[in-house]
Amino acid sequence: MKSTSTSPKRWLIAPKASPSHLQQYRGMGPILAQVLYNRGFEEPLKAYEFLYAKEIQSSPFEMKGMANAVSRIRTAIRRREPIIVYGDFDADGVTSTVLLVSVLRALKAVVKPYIPHRIDEGYGLNSHALRKLAEAGAKVVITVDCGIRSVNEVEDGKDAGLAMIVTDHHSIGPQIPNALAVLNPKQEDCKYPEDMLAGVGVAYRLAEALLKAEAANNGAKGAASALTPDTLLDLVAIGTVADLAPLNRLENRILVRRGLEVINRGQRPGVQAILDVSGIKAGSVNAGSIGFSIGPRINAAGRLESAMLAYDLLSSEKPDEALPWAEQLQALNVKRQDLTREAQETVRAQLEQQQESASALIFASHPGFLPGIVGLVAGRLAEEFFRPTVVMELGEHESRASCRSIPQFDITHALDRCADLLLRHGGHASAAGFTVLNENIPALKRRLQEITEDALRGQELTPTIDVDAELDLHQLTEDLCHELTLLEPTGYHNPAPVFVSRNLRVLEHRTVGKDSQHLKLRIARAGQPPLDAIGFGFGAWVANMPERIDLAYQLEINEWNGRQSLQLNIQDIHHAGQG
Repeated sequence: MKSTSTSPKRWLIAPKASPSHLQQYRGMGPILAQVLYNRGFEEPLKAYEFLYAKEIQSSPFEMKGMANAVSRIRTAIRRREPIIVYGDFDADGVTSTVLLVSVLRALKAVVKPYIPHRIDEGYGLNSHALRKLAEAGAKVVITVDCGIRSVNEVEDGKDAGLAMIVTDHHSIGPQIPNALAVLNPKQEDCKYPEDMLAGVGVAYRLAEALLKAEAANNGAKGAASALTPDTLLDLVAIGTVADLAPLNRLENRILVRRGLEVINRGQRPGVQAILDVSGIKAGSVNAGSIGFSIGPRINAAGRLESAMLAYDLLSSEKPDEALPWAEQLQALNVKRQDLTREAQETVRAQLEQQQESASALIFASHPGFLPGIVGLVAGRLAEEFFRPTVVMELGEHESRASCRSIPQFDITHALDRCADLLLRHGGHASAAGFTVLNENIPALKRRLQEITEDALRGQELTPTIDVDAELDLHQLTEDLCHELTLLEPTGYHNPAPVFVSRNLRVLEHRTVGKDSQHLKLRIARAGQPPLDAIGFGFGAWVANMPERIDLAYQLEINEWNGRQSLQLNIQDIHHAGQG
């Protein structure tokens, strides 16, 4: 199977909006207007709202199940009934757990967190854990970022005497758990206007509803008067970005933008400690900082040890207490990177031996894979080979796998068609996981291969780049670059704009960075100083760099020795005239 990582990609250039239409986008230039048009904001007023809206208009009580959940939780608080917040071990689940526990404690609830161990217990609700919690005196269990497919486990919890409240955002299964309340905006009869929240987004709206109910009943002097929804938004931003919730949705955008403001104020010692060990200055944190630095370090705890380490860090109230935990996460993250690279090489070797060059699905397994890294390995392989990918950690009797997919293939829908072979499964269109008895693995692999082949037959499986516009170099200015920052926070489904310029003359080219992996170019501009360009991972082009190229790039400001200059961040290169 051939890697696509070094091959030029196919450029999908967005259709141009008419100049007369773009003129209706008040308060912005035509290039920014075109980018917003490409993002689906064809109505100028909607585009303006997307850029500048700061408040969520909907009420949390519009979400199905919210009133029942709030009523039962307030009853538990009043009766001093022990409450368990049952989370997931990834960054979305950890931030959800910290958020809801902190609010419940502010409301004087008797509450404890519970996050299952990835290796010992696996993902989601665990019947044995629920029984143990009930035996220890728990009366109410609130799930965050999990539970929507735990139909049997919810019944087991109820049988143990627990009031079960499920809050989740994952895809709905064939049956919804018969819990006291289920909060998931993906439910068909849920009237809540946004169905693409992260798990922490759903938990935040529950927390907000609890605080509203407290204020309505006890006024400004209520038990939680010192804690406001805004103080929780740093956690919401981290979980939302780390879990790849779409940032083209207005509610997610507002939550993340306001959450970044909270992060940059440095109010939470645990988050500040992560920034310190990551070398990120407070005040400069953006969505990319979460995606590449904060999120991976939080995830490292649950991947290799216990997610409670990350929970303790984020809930710590003293900087000197937080820093040692952050340093532990830093060490775990380095270890995670090493293990991921080793596993990725193992799968590549398997693919070469199997010679499944025509297969539309990568299905790899090994007893030495750790459950905490199989998702990362699957993601990197799906990106490298542009194929749906399953990577499995083989257990003695049953095995666990993570799946990552490409835009053309819904992996969770495919797993639904294999439900009779699986013990449990769930996820999103592009990312999922499952547990399977070892005796069913051969049949599962065959069926998934058949489903994948049928779905992708006749399609050209080549990585693509969505291009916002073709520009001449004279259109590139620092003012344009600054205007494009209005699109922040950028990320999943709201990427930083990509532009294409053609027939560019390369004045200089060289490699930079460790092992000469990266490419540095100087591009000629008629009547203007040359433009610098940096291409991370494009170092191999130096050996055969043509004089003229077509370039796909993002526009950025480079800061060096206190000076700022315009720079192209290379996304792809074609020989001139071949793009």
